[in-house]
Amino acid sequence: MLPPYGACLLGSINLARLVSDPFSSTADLDLTRLETLTETAVRFLDNVIDVSRYPLKAQEKEAKAKRRVGLGITGLADALIFCGVAYGSDEAVVRTERWLGAIKRAAYRASARLAKEKGPYPLYDANVLDRPNLKDLDEDTRALIAEHGLRNGCLTSIAPTGTTSLLADNVSSGVEPVFAFSYMRKVKQGDGSTRDEAVTDFALAQWQAQHGDTVPPDDVFVSTQTLTPDDHVRMQAAAQRHIDSSISKTVNCPADISFEAFKDVYLNGYHQGCKGLTTYRPNAITGSVLSAETPNPEPVGHEPLPPRRDRLEGATYKLRWPPSAHAVYITINDVDDEQGHRPFEVFVNSKNMEHYPWTLALTRMISAVFRRGGDVSFVAEELQAVFDPQGGAFMDGRYVPSLPAAIGRIVAEHLGDDVPVRNVTDGAGSGICSKCGQKALVRKEGCDTCLECGHSKCG
Repeated sequence: MLPPYGACLLGSINLARLVSDPFSSTADLDLTRLETLTETAVRFLDNVIDVSRYPLKAQEKEAKAKRRVGLGITGLADALIFCGVAYGSDEAVVRTERWLGAIKRAAYRASARLAKEKGPYPLYDANVLDRPNLKDLDEDTRALIAEHGLRNGCLTSIAPTGTTSLLADNVSSGVEPVFAFSYMRKVKQGDGSTRDEAVTDFALAQWQAQHGDTVPPDDVFVSTQTLTPDDHVRMQAAAQRHIDSSISKTVNCPADISFEAFKDVYLNGYHQGCKGLTTYRPNAITGSVLSAETPNPEPVGHEPLPPRRDRLEGATYKLRWPPSAHAVYITINDVDDEQGHRPFEVFVNSKNMEHYPWTLALTRMISAVFRRGGDVSFVAEELQAVFDPQGGAFMDGRYVPSLPAAIGRIVAEHLGDDVPVRNVTDGAGSGICSKCGQKALVRKEGCDTCLECGHSKCG
């Protein structure tokens, strides 16, 4: 069972465990077992609604008024492999609809029987059979609903099951294809760092247990590395036709996909009836949680990033930012390579954790730019142009419009660039007022005073 997803209680059936005689000519999913599991799961999820303790009364009222559950699946791709069917193929679409159709039918029958036993959900509407997702149910199931109603307002949903699938011996996740049959997974540690862990897909592990070192057929053992975005979309659309609510699905796109092709992924999903979908295109800046290659692969379409040496020389600058009680320390490390002596990375640290999220993001982006090399003077220029609507500060007789701008001044100093300054005078235009935005801020008797609107800030 999975934690609540919105106002819906979720659970997943592992399809890969229901395939008999994997890799044989008679391999198939046991629909009778699937329907029995579905009926048990619906009853289980319905009971959880009653035994759960809700943080707020309003949440309990909402949950019990509609009694929504979201029974889904995991292991679809591995189940297809066991049956000798390639994910994304015509046969895969047929089997996906057959299997999820069985779940849908069994779930609605179970809910109707629960309604007979315990009563329908409080907001039940007798016109429920007019809903689009119930019109294609068989006549026996529709008759059962017409007679007893439904215990649950929603019955099927496919949630993200990445971690859950790992616990199930790394079976393929949800309705996703196999990412890669052997890959490296980044595992986050307690100190915030990550380590790489080798992982083998459940289907490949079963193949190796039966066939040893025999190479598996590549026309069946397909993965996100070989599938097209269209393959992803048509599989999601096949599942969506039998799902009440939403589906968690990622459409993996190649790094070099054109904008027009990328746009067509969403249009294709819309025309095939997907309620929504997520796309992912790998990039060199953020990388990815999963990697089918060795750690730190070269970015597609770029020169390889230089590896970080064990020791780098640099400088640490102490910045006193007046609005903060604690100093900010900016460390810039350099490297000597074929491009000459140049900056390689930057770190910003302070006891004041207020700025931690954006300074961490900022330093990672700046470091990525530095490592690519070339003319990086624009980094300092862009930072110094950042304006804080809450007001800047005076430093050494100069007005600095924001903390990022102050960091930009230090970057410019480290690069040896000239640092433009604005001197404080007794007239208007010395600084920018945080209230009206006019360049009319002057320093008087220890206070910043705007000559336009009269706003004053002392200290």
